[in-house]
Amino acid sequence: MPQLPAPAYPAEVLTRLEADAKEVIARYPGSRSALLPLLHLVQSEEGYVSRTGMAFCADQLGLTTAEVTAVATFYTMYRRRPSGDYQVGVCTNTLCAVMGGDAIFDRLKDHLGVGNDETTEDGKVTLEHIECNAACDFAPVVMVNWEFFDNQTPESATQLVDDLIAGRTVEPTRGAPLCTYKDTARILAGFPDRRPGAVEASGGAGAASLVGLKLAKGEAGPHARVVAPRGETPQDAQPQKGAEHLSSHDAPQKTSASDPEHPAGPAAEEGE
Repeated sequence: MPQLPAPAYPAEVLTRLEADAKEVIARYPGSRSALLPLLHLVQSEEGYVSRTGMAFCADQLGLTTAEVTAVATFYTMYRRRPSGDYQVGVCTNTLCAVMGGDAIFDRLKDHLGVGNDETTEDGKVTLEHIECNAACDFAPVVMVNWEFFDNQTPESATQLVDDLIAGRTVEPTRGAPLCTYKDTARILAGFPDRRPGAVEASGGAGAASLVGLKLAKGEAGPHARVVAPRGETPQDAQPQKGAEHLSSHDAPQKTSASDPEHPAGPAAEEGE
């Protein structure tokens, strides 16, 4: 059966959101470009992107609800059902997984009594696995409302969610202080984070992320180990004294099975 039209926001909520939406839309030369921040805006109201929120975005931008739904269902940062105050995402992509991400995720599922993309009964924590947190040099990584908690273990992650549920102060490893998921969504919609010191606390890359840059600038010390750039021999790269290759990933070595010069010969087509 076709769904009934989405219910409208209450009048006072609608008035407030319309004023915010007008401010967001004014930032863009084409109104359609405001769709992503508007989805964050309605998510900040309900904690997820409801049918009411999508209808609101469509009305504000002159789009169909189908066009809005296509975008809202494409990006995983938009929740499609009610979620907790704290979105706890555990990276289970390759590097984090082998460093312990899978073990962390399994422990949290058992500890919280929820599965992937499910919320605890008290509405505090929604647990989900994430394909990549873009912080491989700090693996395994957990994010809470998109703030980093680096180098986690099953024990530290369990303590983290316990602290969130108990309402204790939790400090990210780096980045701004933690706030609720709704507050985070409003910030992602482009509205200022007015908490004292929050912007300054955002900081920059962590020390592990800067190692490669320091190597490239020759600032890593006399015993730093480097990998020669592609297309250069270690001699051409002129590494520092005592340097050595860490791996063959970026070294000028022809190791692909598709390389005719590979010891095993060129890879054959399937069936040959």
